[in-house]
Amino acid sequence: MVADPRLRRMAQVLLQYSLGLKSGERVGIRAEPVASPLIRELVREALHIGAYPELYIEIPGVKELLLKEGSDAQLHYIPDGFRLRSEVYETALDILSQENTKELMGIDPARIALHNQAQKNVFQTIRSRSSEGVLRRSILLYPTNAYAQDADMSLSDFEDFLYHACFLDEEQPILHWQKLSQQQDRLTSWLQGKRTVQIVGKDIDLTFSVEGRSFMSDDGRYNFPGGEIFTSPVENSVNGSIRFSFPASYAGRSVDDVRLRLVDGVVVEAQAGQGQEYLEKMLALDEGARRFGEFAFGNNPNIQRCIKNVLFDEKMAGTIHFALGASFSVTGGKNQSILHWDMVYDLRHGCDIYFDGELFCKDGRFTTNMIEG
Repeated sequence: MVADPRLRRMAQVLLQYSLGLKSGERVGIRAEPVASPLIRELVREALHIGAYPELYIEIPGVKELLLKEGSDAQLHYIPDGFRLRSEVYETALDILSQENTKELMGIDPARIALHNQAQKNVFQTIRSRSSEGVLRRSILLYPTNAYAQDADMSLSDFEDFLYHACFLDEEQPILHWQKLSQQQDRLTSWLQGKRTVQIVGKDIDLTFSVEGRSFMSDDGRYNFPGGEIFTSPVENSVNGSIRFSFPASYAGRSVDDVRLRLVDGVVVEAQAGQGQEYLEKMLALDEGARRFGEFAFGNNPNIQRCIKNVLFDEKMAGTIHFALGASFSVTGGKNQSILHWDMVYDLRHGCDIYFDGELFCKDGRFTTNMIEG
């Protein structure tokens, strides 16, 4: 069977550009069996590079079984292979490849939280090694019927959407990622050293501080697709209200029409058009879950619509997103939580964003001349 040329390009971009894989290095590839066509292309490319690909295959339904029937001790157990990949390997790929995105709908959120808490140290190790540059890791998505159904698309249409979002319908996709990277470097350079943020528009009125925080660029190296710039707000500085534009999904559950009001960084009112109980449970997971750990701009020009998958929705050009919960230490963030729940707001229908009183973004378009450079 002839492989889709876009899959071959994906493997090349991921290993050459996103991970910068070198001869003699290990790459730990985690995926479900449905992603086999991509896995084969990744192994082929890794072998050509002279690297050592290792596979961690997850079987559908096993996590559900663990969460339903496992003891607390079993939920806390970390497999040696998972720990080794995070502590020792030079590179890692996590391929989201679910055949049923609603697999965990019947699981008590407290059980999911317990399992996530057990993995906290592993993910802290991943973040620490990534910030130090000793681990290069990327998260991506393989097109399955489940993701296509969530996006209200056929599988073939979803494949076209995904590959377009990743610039893989171009003959030389790496050149396009490099161009986006340069533009985002100009954005982050302009934002460094800024202190105050004011956002005013339809269904949003927020002020907060980013003093002492760094802005980072995700240009297709952290996530694939990339296309965002992000930071962590000063924890006690967020005041005001926001009504998010799109459904917000977490652990396979979706909450619609989320409205939050924050005082001194803490969510004091939270409402949802659908999923109110689940929203409240997530906010009650721990003390840090009621604070914003991330503020970011979506900047991928090839993503123009919501597909109910945050890996893509948060990159949508002309949007911003906030994450409830854990912040990024690499940006200077200090908020700790087992939750990191991204929620997206659409700027394109009338919204102004000011940094230190200077208009930076209007209706989803950046206004500073040097940014367009």
